[in-house]
Amino acid sequence: MTPEEREKLCIATKTGIGFKDNKPDVCGKKDFIVEEGRKSAERLGSYIDIFYIHRIDPRTPIEESMEAMKVLIKEGVIKGVGLSEASAITIRKAHAVQPITAVEIEYSLWSRDVEEEIIPTCRELGIGVVAYSPLGRGFLTGSFKKREDLKEGDWRLNNPRFEEEAMKQNAKLVEKIEAMAARKGDGCTASKLALAWVMAQGEDIVPIPGTSKVENLDKNVDAVKYSLTKEEAQELSEIMKPDYVIGRRYEAGHYTHDEN
Repeated sequence: MTPEEREKLCIATKTGIGFKDNKPDVCGKKDFIVEEGRKSAERLGSYIDIFYIHRIDPRTPIEESMEAMKVLIKEGVIKGVGLSEASAITIRKAHAVQPITAVEIEYSLWSRDVEEEIIPTCRELGIGVVAYSPLGRGFLTGSFKKREDLKEGDWRLNNPRFEEEAMKQNAKLVEKIEAMAARKGDGCTASKLALAWVMAQGEDIVPIPGTSKVENLDKNVDAVKYSLTKEEAQELSEIMKPDYVIGRRYEAGHYTHDEN
């Protein structure tokens, strides 16, 4: 890859999770983050555009973690800093030590709690928002509506929103989105509407739908052509109001911005 080709890319990766007793363990210690950043850049054979702290370590002050990022920036290992699943308070503390480039947070039609404090805080500070799981972990695609549609071993079977009664109720909301997509026509689908809704929330919000299939990647990219009117975006917001969605985002024990 030539330097010119590299400049056209934005490479992001994460740190902040080590292993203890052969189990994942959140770690925000300065020495750990500095070492992991250097190793990541070495493996990539390049600098890192955005280096995220994957989860906030409740045992380590965020200020210490950000001091590590300052070291990596000074060394030229990374260019920008990111946080993932961080609360508004944590974002402010971190940004005061080292300006943050982006905050990655779950944001979709069925996960909108970040609208209360996190997105406004990012906008106030000039931080971009990277919306992960914009398709609700696949649920907003309408491809599965009951637990039997998930294969044995699928981690979503342990997620509160995918419990039998929750799926039953949440599926009714997706059916309304599917009906709206049918009205819009031109090959529109529930998943494309869901992605279009996230993109309609502001130019500072970038959705990153995950997929393991090129076919689905192409479908996701196709969503950019389905721009929504203000009325359509509002209709989608009304279809899936936060109070209508059944179940927590994660099962108990996961590190989320709610606990920071």
